[in-house]
Amino acid sequence: MADGAMTTTFLAVIGGASLLAVTARRLRPSDRLPSLEGWALADRSLGPVWTWLLLGGTIFTAYTFTAVPGLAYGNGAPAFFAVPYTVIVCPLAFVLLSRLWEVARRHGYVTAADFVRGRYGSPPLALVVALTGILATMPYLALQLLGIRAVLTAGGVYPRGAAGDLVMVALFAGLAVATYRHGLRAPAVISALKAVAVFVSLTAVCWLVLRRLGGPGPVFEGAARRLGGTDVAHSPLVLSPGQQPAYATLALGSALALLMYPHVLTAGFAADGPRTLRKVSVALPAWTGLLALFGFLGVAALAAGVRAPQGGAEAAVPMLVDRLMPAPLAGLVFAAITVGALVPAAVMSIAAATSFVRNVYVEYVQPTATPKRQVRIAKAVSLTAKVGAVAFVFGLRDQDAVNLQLLGGVWILQIFPAVAVGLFTGRLHPRALLAGWATGMAAGTVLVVREGFSSIVTLGFGPLEIYAGLMALLLNLTVAVAGTAALERLGVPRGADTTDLPSRLTVRRRPRTGANNP
Repeated sequence: MADGAMTTTFLAVIGGASLLAVTARRLRPSDRLPSLEGWALADRSLGPVWTWLLLGGTIFTAYTFTAVPGLAYGNGAPAFFAVPYTVIVCPLAFVLLSRLWEVARRHGYVTAADFVRGRYGSPPLALVVALTGILATMPYLALQLLGIRAVLTAGGVYPRGAAGDLVMVALFAGLAVATYRHGLRAPAVISALKAVAVFVSLTAVCWLVLRRLGGPGPVFEGAARRLGGTDVAHSPLVLSPGQQPAYATLALGSALALLMYPHVLTAGFAADGPRTLRKVSVALPAWTGLLALFGFLGVAALAAGVRAPQGGAEAAVPMLVDRLMPAPLAGLVFAAITVGALVPAAVMSIAAATSFVRNVYVEYVQPTATPKRQVRIAKAVSLTAKVGAVAFVFGLRDQDAVNLQLLGGVWILQIFPAVAVGLFTGRLHPRALLAGWATGMAAGTVLVVREGFSSIVTLGFGPLEIYAGLMALLLNLTVAVAGTAALERLGVPRGADTTDLPSRLTVRRRPRTGANNP
């Protein structure tokens, strides 16, 4: 049963988040007429600090903060693939997000599918990009609820039975109302509280863990013994040579996939300029350090002798916090992780709704829809997405959401050629990109399902294991390049490119220095 002080602290932080969400309209309020750009992207007005808070709070979800330490608790070193993966994201974001923002702002694009529509002049290709994003986002949204439930259950804050379900509904109801009224401004404001609560509570937890367990040395030695090793060097806390290809490809593939998710692009599009995005990309590693500390807490839970329930390793860190922390601090940690789920959940629902309105509703159902009607439909779809996520969590097993999210990561990676490659060259034919997308989707799904919903698969001709999404992406690109060559030889026309981007890769050369060119 939860301690009274813990519950009080938890409710105070959650109440603070609710109050902040109510004041979201004060974040650079717009006097413009209602528009999808205003509701979904906060009028592209967020400066460096707000963009850093929102983008970091969107990328680093509550489920990440529970799944990574849970994986470290159960498997050791492989869990830390999330650290290099989020480091790789930073230079990618520096290049891709800033370039995509410039094109989107110039042409009024709100989604990645808008860009694909303009780049290739192909409504079918834009449609599959939008639907893939929505399909990959929905289980990710449900996982935020699962993260909240796992944390609160381990801490004794989540009541059993119908009472616990009502707590979950109440948390999401407040979020739904704030998002419905204020759009992206609501999670942007809450992200400030998330950053403060998570950074402060995690620093305090790590300090107390190191003090109680005697420092990092005893922590890793104790965890190594719990995992069956004789010492740290001969334990699952160190990657074996056979694990390294899977580790490296999983980190690379996950980084490429992350920037294709609609919620990440939505948070990026809300910035006030490409310079802001470049500054934020340089500062994002601060969030990566936070993730590494969460992974360390999974190792500390092993050393402390925490016994997580069978199949519930994600509860290891909440159980460690409940065991070692004073009640008020434990309540702060649980509230921080809960608020950590509300920010990405809100952005995900906004991103899914925006993709539906722009690339399905306006394109195929009501092309003459006014901006005001587009906002009204987006609000309704956003609310429906949240309700669907709640129903999903209550109606299906937790493992079903995890399995679908694993597939979602593989699926979203298959739009990388159309979006990311399309930023630098328009040579790929839209029909070839469609064929490549279909090949990657089918191959990735088969590979993951065949391995029992494991994203790490063997190549079939040896013990080498790699990330299924990256293998599917290589097949995707191969089909797209070969298909483009074949279609060009056959003279099949392509759609008009309206993005003003170069159709070929161009390399800027620095001018030579000399007498006539100082």
